[in-house]
Formats: sequence, C-alpha cells, structure tokens
Amino acid sequence: MTNLVTTSFSAVDLDALGSFEGRVALVIASDGKLDASARRVNRLTKGAVARLVEAGKLEKAEAGSIITLGFPAGMAAEAVDILCLDRRPSTQDARKAGAALGKVLSDGAALLCAGSNTKSAQIAMGVAMRAYEFTPHKSDTEPKSRALTIMCAKPEDVEPEVNTLLAIAEGAHMTRDLVNEPANVLTTTEFAKRLKDMESLGLTVEVLEEADLEKLGMGSLLCVGQGSDSPSKVVVMQWNGGEKDTKPLALVGKGVVFDTGGISLKPAAGMEDMTMDMGGAGVVSGVMRALALRKAKANVVGLVGLVENMPSGNAVRPGDVVTSMKGDTIEVLNTDAEGRLVLCDVMWYAQERFAPVGMIDLATLTGAIVIGLGHDNAGVFSNNDALCNAFLKAAENEGEGAWRMPLGKAYDDMLKSRIADMKNIGGRPAGSITAAQFLQRFVKDETPWVHLDIAGVTSLKSESALAPVGATGWGVMALNRLVQDMFER
Repeated sequence: MTNLVTTSFSAVDLDALGSFEGRVALVIASDGKLDASARRVNRLTKGAVARLVEAGKLEKAEAGSIITLGFPAGMAAEAVDILCLDRRPSTQDARKAGAALGKVLSDGAALLCAGSNTKSAQIAMGVAMRAYEFTPHKSDTEPKSRALTIMCAKPEDVEPEVNTLLAIAEGAHMTRDLVNEPANVLTTTEFAKRLKDMESLGLTVEVLEEADLEKLGMGSLLCVGQGSDSPSKVVVMQWNGGEKDTKPLALVGKGVVFDTGGISLKPAAGMEDMTMDMGGAGVVSGVMRALALRKAKANVVGLVGLVENMPSGNAVRPGDVVTSMKGDTIEVLNTDAEGRLVLCDVMWYAQERFAPVGMIDLATLTGAIVIGLGHDNAGVFSNNDALCNAFLKAAENEGEGAWRMPLGKAYDDMLKSRIADMKNIGGRPAGSITAAQFLQRFVKDETPWVHLDIAGVTSLKSESALAPVGATGWGVMALNRLVQDMFER
C-alpha cells in the first residue's frame, strides 16, 4: 500500500531553521505580517521574504497557493515554500495550501512552520492527500521516503487531530491504490485478500464464495461474473465501535474489477479505463479502513460485491432472465448494465442480515451521470431527506462535490418488462435516474437509503485539488464525516 508522508511534531525552535536540510514552509497571510519563524527566515536570507511581500506577491496570490524560493542563500534548505494563507483560513484553503506543498515534496524532509495557525492539522491533511504516487509497476522507480515535521506553538494539541486526519488520508490512499491497480493484479480473489488482511486493524471480515452466494439465491449478482474465470465473491466488513445493540450503517459498493460490457461489448477505445469499475467497492474499503484506524465510535458494516464482467460461451446473454435474492425476476436487456445487477443482491442481503439504520451504495454506475454532472459532482439519489441532506452537508464540508438528482414513478415505469418483473435498463433518456430507480426496487420501505453514482469523480484525466491524475479517493472523506456527524456518540 502507498505510504503516507511520515509526520512528526515539534515546538517552535527558531535556531533549527538555518540548518534544516530539505524544504522549509512558512505560512504567511495576505497582509504580509511575518511571525517569528518567518522573521528568522527573512533575516537568514538577508531580507528575501520581506522583498517578496513588498513586491505585492502575497496580495495577488490566491488563498492556498504556494510561492517557492529555491536554494535560499544563508540557509541549508533546498527551498523555502511560502504558503499564502490567512491566520484563520477555511478548511478547504488550508488543505489546498497543504496540497500545494505535498505536490512539490520530493524525497527527503519538509519543515512546516505553522506557528499559531488554527488550521495546521488541515494543512498536514492536504500534504498527505496530495503527496501520493502509484508506482508499484514502474521498474525504475523506488518508493519515495518523505517526512513532514510540523513546528507549531502547541504540538500536543495538534498531534491528536493530525493523527485522526491521517487515518482518513490512509483510507483514501487505499481507495486510490485499489482503483489504480490493473485488473490482472486486482482480481476478485486478490481484492478479497486485501480486505481480509484488514482484520489486523480490528475489522471482522467475512468472504462469501460462489457456493455461499448460490445458497443465498444471488442469481442477479452471479450472472454478471459467470462468463469470467475469476470467481464472484461478496466481502462483508464489520466495524463495531459503537454501542453493542445499535444497528449499523450499511455501506455497499460495486466491485466490478474489470468491465468489458460482457456480450454487450464496449467499444475498444477507452476500455482500459474499466479497471476503475470497482470504484464503489474501493471507496467502501477505504472508509472501513479509516474508521478502524481512528477507532470510530460507531457501528458500520461495509459490503462489496466483487465480480468480473467478461464475454465467453458461458456469459449471460441479452434477453436472459435471472432471479434476484429478493425473488424478483430481471430481464437482462444489456449486459453492460451490470453494476445494478451486482448491487441489488448485495443491498438486499445487507438489509436481510443487518437491518441497518441506513444504507448507502456507491457505484461507477452510468455514463449518463458524467454527461449530466461532469467530473465535479457525484449524483445523489435518495428516499430519505434526513440521510440525504446529512450526506450532502458532509460532502460540502469535506470539499467533495455531490448533487441531488430526482426519482419518481414516471422513471420507474420505464423499467417495466413484458416477460419479467423488470428489465435492467430503461433506455437512453434519464439513464442515471432509471438505474437508481432499479436499485430502489431493492430497498425496503423502512430503510433510509442513498445511492451515489460516482462514475464521473472516481478517476480523472487531470489532477484535482487533493489528488494527482488517476484515482481520486472521492467519498472517503465525506462518508467518514457523515459517520462522525450522524452516527458517533
């Protein structure tokens, strides 16, 4: 797993600034006033920091941006990085400034002179989130060894908050690793193994094999993977950090480790990106890791359906009818609308076994949501305003874009089948909504439910605020925040 930046803490020591080898980062507000650390660096560099301020560079700089002075005279440091940040910045600006530092942090060490800035922990979170690289398959690249020392007024107060945030960052890194991993490495068996390994963190992890799924009647899920040599699985991860008799929140993730489209074969161009079609399961896995690492005082169960959608002589065909665990029959008109076939059985199983207080499913489900919302927002669908609004608030607070979409009977009627209880697609119009309507048919009336279509936000072709090109880890921070705000006591 990708290593986080090693983080340590120290009290303010001005004498250490001149001899520190690596990068020295200062936090300076737009008014240009220098704290003790900045004044000492300014003196060591014979007024270089003051000249930058007098030139108006900070006034013109965007909040959270970085200005670098390379190889400053009078210091052993390779660079002085000035984080343009107010003394009481927003959480997002603080993380953005940290991300700017994390982006330039190469091998070696950095010293963050945070002083009394109120968001020094959030700066460290930004560093940890952005200082990420996925390089295990590059033969000429060694993993970087990066260290961040936070020099601040009260390190004993900052350290617990930073450690909690680093647990969340580690969860996001796990999600990114899973999404970035090629499908010949991250098979269903390897995915399940990595989740089973999290028992060392205190999670209870159970792997249901194909024979178990057949006994449970998961014909919908099993039909998706029947054309592949990789066995289909469901992994159940339980974190019981809350009161013993409290029902859990259920998180359900789509884990299609590779999606060819099946018999309804996708176009060749871009098919290589379908290694990310297990993004929902990746987010659920990362959230469960974060909750275990920070010892969350809540009961949460994460369930992921792991399959591979391949064409073969045994693959499900367009026109086949399968029976779900619920007992409803489904006419499969398009084998590339497979994610909903996986999710519906896992969602029903989650409700039957755990009777959760709420259920949230995540899936890279439809290209239609990308057309509607682009790459800045996930689509949010729900049958419960309280749970939905709580999630939207959590996502906003964590800077992860999410937008609520409609549901309704007219969309549901588009799923009527002539020969079965329903069909798995409703046609091109409102494709993301009819997909959500399909899933809602497997949500019990008493279960508060949110569906997150994350097809547009899971992996990007350009870097985002806290992530390089590739997997973003979107959703780990928001779902962790939701658990913290709504379910921890």
